[in-house]
Amino acid sequence: MPAVTTPRAAATIFILITVALDMLALGAIIPVLPGLVKSFLGGDTAASARVYGLFGTTWALMQFIFMPVLGALSDRFGRRPIVLLSNLGLGLDYVLMALAPALWVLFVGRVLSGITAASFSVASAYIADVTPPEKRAAAFGMIGAAFGVGFICGPAIGGVLGEIGPRVPFWAAAGLSLLNFAYGWFVLPESLPPEKRSAFKMRNANPVGALRFLGSVRGLLPLSLVNFLSFLAHEVLPSTTVLYVGYRYASGPGTVGIFLACVGAAAALVQSLGVKPLVKRFGEARVLIGGLTAGAVGFAIYGLAPSLWLFALGLPAVALWGTSGPAIQALMSGKVGGTEQGQLQGALASLRGVSGLVGPGLFTLTFAQFVGDWSLAGLPGAPFLLSALLLVMGAVYARSVVNRPLPQAG
Repeated sequence: MPAVTTPRAAATIFILITVALDMLALGAIIPVLPGLVKSFLGGDTAASARVYGLFGTTWALMQFIFMPVLGALSDRFGRRPIVLLSNLGLGLDYVLMALAPALWVLFVGRVLSGITAASFSVASAYIADVTPPEKRAAAFGMIGAAFGVGFICGPAIGGVLGEIGPRVPFWAAAGLSLLNFAYGWFVLPESLPPEKRSAFKMRNANPVGALRFLGSVRGLLPLSLVNFLSFLAHEVLPSTTVLYVGYRYASGPGTVGIFLACVGAAAALVQSLGVKPLVKRFGEARVLIGGLTAGAVGFAIYGLAPSLWLFALGLPAVALWGTSGPAIQALMSGKVGGTEQGQLQGALASLRGVSGLVGPGLFTLTFAQFVGDWSLAGLPGAPFLLSALLLVMGAVYARSVVNRPLPQAG
């Protein structure tokens, strides 16, 4: 592998492209995975929602267990090898899911996917390595934009290919992940020089230890709670959107893919062009609160819209919610030193993993409850209204948290 290089702007571009390709592959299977699960269950919508929720919970459990390990390993051995192994593992895993002859094989594929999908958190640590603290909010916004770019094309490609066959997007995702591995192998430089690496400690490389780290640094725990509420609210999108839009608006994978591509485009636009000027004008704390509030409004529209066109009106507000993520990441990364950025990102990944353990089951079971034989109140958008409530709680708590003086890392 290439030797460590001096951090430079090009390194940021490399990692952003890596994230975009990774998210492109993940996004490509979103429009078809619920339908593929449903095909193994005889077309039962409520049963499919429950099983798909189990898939999501298991995927999150794997991330919860393994992301702290990968974060700590990246602090010890560097970011580059972890990103490369993640991409290679994902590519091979998509091949397995493309060939899955039974539901349990598809389930195994999701387990392996949860273990190998590590590049996003390690990429965040990579960006923290090469970016000064005062510019990290904008840099994290660019990661969010790269994430969005992947979802601009990924769901659209997956939706179109899904019309050909439900397994075709998995082959496309495999090709993208393996292409990402090859790209990283030849051009991605290392961001963490040997003198800044820290010893691997098992107490920091497990979910409990990683979450304990958030409580060990003054000022991180309150921000972590706000972040958790935001992470949890986000789980409604991958776990419920495809099922909800198909059920309420009778839309196929092509339409869903285009809509998710629009979501990605709006998020990429806001995070690439909006975070830097908004933080400069209002500060990270106000951007955090404003973003959470906008997201609550958008989810309320999603949950109440009687038509797909009105549903789409919530898109701009949800896109503005994307500004809260870079803002809170910048606030949190400023509380730790350079040798702990990987550990912080691993801890945040564990926090996201906890939300992933709770969210898929919470939202899919809520959805199933409102569309099943014993449905409540005829309100299939209830999962989105629940997410709106979570973001309101996050905004209210964030307002009290950011008014406290928080120490900066030395």
